[in-house]
Amino acid sequence: MKTKIRLAIAMGYPDLALKPLFLRYAVTPVPPALKIVATVLFSPLLMMSQTKVPIHCTPRPGEIVAAPITGEIKLDAAHPAGEWQKASPVTFCSDWQGKNPDPGRETQVRVLWSAKTLYLRFECRYRELNVFTDADPNGRRDHLWDRDVAEAFLQPDPTRERYYREFEVSPNGMWIDLAISPGTLSDLKSGLKHSVVLDEKSHTWAAELAIPLKALTANFDPGAVWRANFYRVEGTKEPRAYLAWQPTGTPEPNFHVPRVFGRLRFAAPVRP
Repeated sequence: MKTKIRLAIAMGYPDLALKPLFLRYAVTPVPPALKIVATVLFSPLLMMSQTKVPIHCTPRPGEIVAAPITGEIKLDAAHPAGEWQKASPVTFCSDWQGKNPDPGRETQVRVLWSAKTLYLRFECRYRELNVFTDADPNGRRDHLWDRDVAEAFLQPDPTRERYYREFEVSPNGMWIDLAISPGTLSDLKSGLKHSVVLDEKSHTWAAELAIPLKALTANFDPGAVWRANFYRVEGTKEPRAYLAWQPTGTPEPNFHVPRVFGRLRFAAPVRP
């Protein structure tokens, strides 16, 4: 078939990210209830195709800057708002040790911020597609990291190194959000909203997340510097692909290494 089918999922609920064995916990299967809209489109609708950003896996800067916006934007992964062009992306395609670069799994991340919301956009190339077909009615899925995901670990208070927030989204629009603290994890219930587009013909997918700042910090200070890291997982059987923006350097795949997180800085609004 020469046409391209896009699966676009836009839903709003709480979020997630990848877990090592010591953080995994039991789940109860739930019936599938995702609302998926299938439409025909052409690859230029993806920002990756629109901007024709050249593939480059290195270098990996240790800082990502969130661009300011004056109001809220509509999430639409297939037709990204113009404000996303204000944010300089970081790009990665090497594994968690910073080795074995694979342009076929390149990931690009952009960040925006408003007075109420932190926005993330992932643009992902993939080699194989491995997703769950069942989730909670709102799209949340426990153990989402056992399939393909893009992940963001955010730490608003770097003085509390072992406390941070984890967000995951899959190519078919499932999500999970977690609050991580020493030896435990809990549902964050952040109020996350998201939009996802999957283009199987070009082996690309993109996701936009809107996270209420109040779910991340009680008193948001745009002058503060947060810590953050971004990851990808692809595959169902080992050896799976575990990719990281800032390498963790562990012998075995482990994303929960906050001491290696990069910096997340908030650019000041431009004064009129």
